[in-house]
Amino acid sequence: MFEIVEKRELAAGIYLTRVKAPRIAHSAQPGQFVIVRADEKGERTPLTIADYDDAEGTVTLVTQAIGVSTRKITAKGVGDSLADVAGPLGRPSDFVNEPLEELRKRHLVFVGGGVGTAPVYPQVKWLAERGVEVDVIVGAKSKDMLIYKEEMAKVATNLYIATDDGSEGFHGLVTALLENLVTEQGKHYDGVVAIGPMIMMKFVTLTAKKLELPCTVSLNALMVDGTGMCGACRVTIAGKTKFTCVDGPEFNAYDVDFDEAMRRQAMYRAQEQHANEHAHKCNCF
Repeated sequence: MFEIVEKRELAAGIYLTRVKAPRIAHSAQPGQFVIVRADEKGERTPLTIADYDDAEGTVTLVTQAIGVSTRKITAKGVGDSLADVAGPLGRPSDFVNEPLEELRKRHLVFVGGGVGTAPVYPQVKWLAERGVEVDVIVGAKSKDMLIYKEEMAKVATNLYIATDDGSEGFHGLVTALLENLVTEQGKHYDGVVAIGPMIMMKFVTLTAKKLELPCTVSLNALMVDGTGMCGACRVTIAGKTKFTCVDGPEFNAYDVDFDEAMRRQAMYRAQEQHANEHAHKCNCF
């Protein structure tokens, strides 16, 4: 059992949960994820690690309450426990293994959309602690849905906000802001990393290509089982079948078949809707 030591709502339906998991906290690296079960009969839910503290032995998760399993996770409070938190799983971000002297010569920009902003944080934090310049673009529909703004401001070289409705920061999409930074403000970047909704990552990739910038995306939203056994996270990368959970979750954006990935992401929507309706009827949350 993994005790919850902190829980707070970051935005409507989006919750931060910090759990005691010393072994995972000791081994975790940026870009990795864990598999969570709320209770003994719970579904395996993959969640990207939003932070980890080896000294405190804690791991931070950010969950959006959408389906039955995520609602069960977010229903738990401080003092409660999660049945399982297994990990760290997946491959760490590629930059973890780059020579530090080479990494410090680069200026990266991260683009986080919605809940995808949370897993951007440990990557930017890791780089900042090693003296690497990192700009961050955080996007949301409105200022009320922005998360990790204060935390990101402490670790990013520059933090830029974009909201669809213009309620805070740049009025428009993250893609428009990225293009504005490069073409209008003269920013120079050596690479882009995007984490967020699949459609957002697709268009960030198209924008990065237009700007002739290398681009990396995280396909964590496709995962189900997390071990490569279920096959639900199959994705075509450079014409070859890969498994997001064991070969990723991060890939070269230009190799990803986004249209196929979005079709796969939508495969189980009918089952998810049925499960939600059943859970509401039996008050299972």
